[in-house]
Amino acid sequence: MEDLKPIRVFLEVAANLSFAKAAQSLRLTPASVTRIIAQLEVDLGQQLLVRTTRRVSLTSAGAVVQARFRPIVAAFDEAAQDILRDSRPDAGRLRINAALSLGVRLMPRMIEGFRLAYPRIELDVHLTDAFVDIMEETCDLAIRISGPPSDTSTIWRKICRVPRRVVAAPVLFKKTAQPREPSDLDPDILLSYTPDGDREVWDFQRGSQKRSVRAGRRVTSNNGDLLYGIARSGGGVCALPDFIVRDGLDRGDVVELLPDWQIRPLWLTLYYPPYEKLPPLVATFTDFFVTYMEEREGLVFEDEAIRP
Repeated sequence: MEDLKPIRVFLEVAANLSFAKAAQSLRLTPASVTRIIAQLEVDLGQQLLVRTTRRVSLTSAGAVVQARFRPIVAAFDEAAQDILRDSRPDAGRLRINAALSLGVRLMPRMIEGFRLAYPRIELDVHLTDAFVDIMEETCDLAIRISGPPSDTSTIWRKICRVPRRVVAAPVLFKKTAQPREPSDLDPDILLSYTPDGDREVWDFQRGSQKRSVRAGRRVTSNNGDLLYGIARSGGGVCALPDFIVRDGLDRGDVVELLPDWQIRPLWLTLYYPPYEKLPPLVATFTDFFVTYMEEREGLVFEDEAIRP
């Protein structure tokens, strides 16, 4: 806003300790910056900056103004972005939290396509495999691959099932036969994905037969790529989403175990703060994400929204 311009100019000069750098950053002329600072000092009745031929420094009054106004301007800008995000479907800043393996493996091309389609939307993407408190993390939406949702404090959108495969390196079975039944799996070498500290239970089904095996007796981790790396090097057996193990299966780095048994799939899920209605910017990203994953990754969609 125009009334904040003198303060913004001062804060830029104070941050850079340079009129020239501030002018370049703000796309103003050095003369304009000098004039604006001079008028601000008149308005406040204080000298804010000491300028010599060699350097620019803050006076004690300037340091106070910087300390007081910097958080105020930052809060104003954040509020303005929030208002913009709530009203515009194609401009603003979107804060996203996503699972690490999903983010690294599937999202780069998706983000590239989204930026081409919506160049005025800024993305702030954080990756973590831990479940986050979406209210505490102040993100607009989160993307997870997990079991069926149980949190009732947010809006969950179950997008599609994500198939899993049980895999291991071929070297693991050079001396012993591959397992034919889930009960043949050695519990000591079953690697468990545990985002919340609980060991996984692998639920298998073949026709009417059902079997369950608990993994993670020796090794657990909250990251699927780490578990896959251990399995690929011959260190155990893991049950991971198809998008993590697909290339390794094609190259022969790992083999699928128990292919005639189905292991319970996970869900690709979006969840949001408890909006009454999705903000336009969040809805824009959601629609693009769902379409991209369906068309590019070939996932089978069973869209379902779950509200608290």
